[in-house]
Amino acid sequence: MSTTAAPTLTPHLPENIVQLVETLGESSDIIIRELGIGRSGELPIAIVFTDGLADHISIHELLESLMLFTGDFRNADGSLIADIPGALERYIISLGGVRKTELMEDLYDAILSGDTAIMLDNCRLGLIVSTRGWESRGITESNVEAVVRGPRESFTETMRTNTSLIRRRIKHPSLRMENLRVGRISKTDVAFMYIKGIADDKVVDEVRNRIQRIDIDAIMDTGQIEELIQDDTFSPFPTIYNSERPDTIAAGMLEGRVAILVDGSPFVLLVPVIFTQFLQSAEDYYQRSDFGVIRMLRYVAMLISLLTPSVYIAVTTYHQEMLPTTLLLSLATQREGVPFPAFIEALLMETAFEILREAGIRMPRMVGSAISIVGALVLGEAAVQAGLVSAAMVIVVSITAIASFVMPAYSISIPLRLLRYLLMFIAASFGIYGIFLGCMCILFHLCSLRSFGVPYMSPFGPFHATDQKDAIFRLPLWAMQRRPSLIGKGTNQTRIKDSKPRKPID
Repeated sequence: MSTTAAPTLTPHLPENIVQLVETLGESSDIIIRELGIGRSGELPIAIVFTDGLADHISIHELLESLMLFTGDFRNADGSLIADIPGALERYIISLGGVRKTELMEDLYDAILSGDTAIMLDNCRLGLIVSTRGWESRGITESNVEAVVRGPRESFTETMRTNTSLIRRRIKHPSLRMENLRVGRISKTDVAFMYIKGIADDKVVDEVRNRIQRIDIDAIMDTGQIEELIQDDTFSPFPTIYNSERPDTIAAGMLEGRVAILVDGSPFVLLVPVIFTQFLQSAEDYYQRSDFGVIRMLRYVAMLISLLTPSVYIAVTTYHQEMLPTTLLLSLATQREGVPFPAFIEALLMETAFEILREAGIRMPRMVGSAISIVGALVLGEAAVQAGLVSAAMVIVVSITAIASFVMPAYSISIPLRLLRYLLMFIAASFGIYGIFLGCMCILFHLCSLRSFGVPYMSPFGPFHATDQKDAIFRLPLWAMQRRPSLIGKGTNQTRIKDSKPRKPID
């Protein structure tokens, strides 16, 4: 099969300019500056950059260094020297990040990425100078993963800023970063970072291969990368972790994970991931270890969020004998005028609350929380007064909603919301026995999942005693001497050495 050769630069500068204009179009933000440099302007060149993507200060420095040069580009016999691009790179251009190319495609990519292209007359090589410097959002506090104690920084939409936030926390020469470009049209910069010697080489190779296999026209966010490289496509549970906190990503890399960054996204992906990671907060490691008991509350809240409506439906519909007589009479009195069965009642209230939750997210921030809170109070009170639902059902839905907000990772609350409806339907059909079978199916599904080859339910299934130190509870830092056995499979497995606190000697 024949392939078309990539267009290259010609020795004639006007032809190169015409080809560039035809390809990029006569866009007003593509700036082409033609000038002559050297003694009496003997060398015609063209400087091309994109206004808004290139840093104006860097462009000014580049033009100044070129136009102030008054040397000679000719040999003693009057002919031009052979390596003009090399002379410009070594002796004239003061900016860093200069590279040569002979392909027009490289010049297009550089110009549209914020770099500056230099084309020379009588030369088949062009220069690409790093001048990226577009406007970007500053580093602010995380709105999604708030903590009481710990760093307040969060990632931004600029990849170079995000990589610098990670390097500030891991100042080690083993930190590696590889850059890729994904998207036939968008040509989005994608990078993945890992610590050599700590991360598993097989996982690193798998991450590289999965990203390279992506063939799509555009990538706008890490969520699209996540959907294209995840292990199980149809599972409701996320098998890739995402965070906008640099300290969380750095801590994951120190355990042997690989971070994936996408230019234009303030969220960074972390692989491989296990289920317990979604119930861990960065603050767990900044408070004393005895405060790690709060993590147990998250597991309880997860069960409340998942099972409370379905258990209420099953008990009030099929298993009234499980309730004390006084409570049973109270519930019967409340439901006396309610025209719907418990399942329809719960379905209406859960759906109404989900609508209020989505409305609160989409509304302007100043009024969104007020609308959702006031709407829930007014709607619940009006529904009880109208006899559409019982007061007990409003309490059940409220407790379920509050418990769902305890999850540190928003991505784990979504499958819990979906499975809650499924368990409600099963409870209405088969009672407590149906809930038990539904929970067993969910557990079997969780045990079958993998994240880049790592069992999703480790260290519980398969069971690893050494990794229980940071599962449901967190032991003191001095007790967690080694990295997770299934995550960090590199040569460096020791995390901390003999740092147990000791009382002073009298």
